[in-house]
Amino acid sequence: MDAKLLMNIIWTMLGAFLVFFMQAGFAMVETGFTRAKNSGNILMKNMMDLVIGSIFFFLIGFALMFGSDNAVIGTKGLFNINALADENGMFNELPIGVFIFFHTVFCATSATIVSGAMAERTKFISYLLYSGAISMFIYPVTGHWIWGGGFLSQLGYHDFAGSCAVHMVGGVCAIIGASILGPRRGKYRKDGKIKAIPGHNLPLGVLGVFILWFAWFGFNCGSTTAATTNLGDIAMTTNLAACASTLVTLIVTWVRYGKPDISMTCNGALAGLVAITAGADVVSDYEALIIGAVAGILVVFAIEFIDRILKVDDPVGAVGVHGVCGAFGAVMTGVFGEGCSFIVQLLGTFAVIAYVAVAAFIVFTIINKIVGLRVSEDEEIDGLDVMEHGCSAYSNFNFHNDK
Repeated sequence: MDAKLLMNIIWTMLGAFLVFFMQAGFAMVETGFTRAKNSGNILMKNMMDLVIGSIFFFLIGFALMFGSDNAVIGTKGLFNINALADENGMFNELPIGVFIFFHTVFCATSATIVSGAMAERTKFISYLLYSGAISMFIYPVTGHWIWGGGFLSQLGYHDFAGSCAVHMVGGVCAIIGASILGPRRGKYRKDGKIKAIPGHNLPLGVLGVFILWFAWFGFNCGSTTAATTNLGDIAMTTNLAACASTLVTLIVTWVRYGKPDISMTCNGALAGLVAITAGADVVSDYEALIIGAVAGILVVFAIEFIDRILKVDDPVGAVGVHGVCGAFGAVMTGVFGEGCSFIVQLLGTFAVIAYVAVAAFIVFTIINKIVGLRVSEDEEIDGLDVMEHGCSAYSNFNFHNDK
């Protein structure tokens, strides 16, 4: 094995390990920004996204995503992905195991985004069924269009590390699922007022943001799947966009709410990271600052619009962060990205939204008909930790009574 290939393997695996660690970041964010009585349930869902995503993406999803040059869907390698490797066990210039593992953790990340938007009122079994569905045929199909030789890649659609392919896909699934599921008990009052339901542990939430920010360098820099000379440039655009978005969100909330909002500022950091992910390799540092700054404004108004106008209860702001800012980042790549087409980026993004929205609606509707999506009112009041799992994440603590 030559030294260049070895370095590419090491770098890609390091990136994959960091993306794997993002599951811990999502778990902390979603747990911290929701109520204590549902903490264990959220942690279990994040764990099972990785477990179920890994198995079903291995068996079915990877083949649909990378199984051929068919413009719509992969057709080779179902239940036998090693058949996609060449005689030396290589696939896309990497050992096939390295390539599969890297994309497996990306798939699990997309699935996890939905957990926060549907938190605190979803049946555990229903969530497991959804997690399998996105890993098998929602994420892989649009992933094939963008990364697997499908029609969007043939048109020149550019999504370097997944603003659209990973984050927007998860965000679209999230708003469809949360809409069908309905809001948490007491969220929207009969008089039209909105009841704020604060998270129980801001330190956990902020820790999760820092974990995600750190792991995002694996997400973006690792997407070269090679130890290239532009890794520092990608790291710089990633970090600058996140910093710009965080600062702008802080300023916007300070002006709008009279005080700098902690949870919204955390979402601002994630919004900048999501938005830059599509074009991190093709925009300049100054353009990254612009993308991040606009994302920092957009995420505040998107979360407010979804909550107050659409009346979709998204406890952690996942739809605004990942769905809206993912779409924004993909389209802005067509504005700033060297060699990228705005029209292709715009139409490609809408094509992905259309497919994912329809597919997610079908999946959640079927699950709702078969086993039901929502827990009972008593289960929601008592908390999913006790009612779904028979334990509490905070044994012997006195919880606030939501009745």
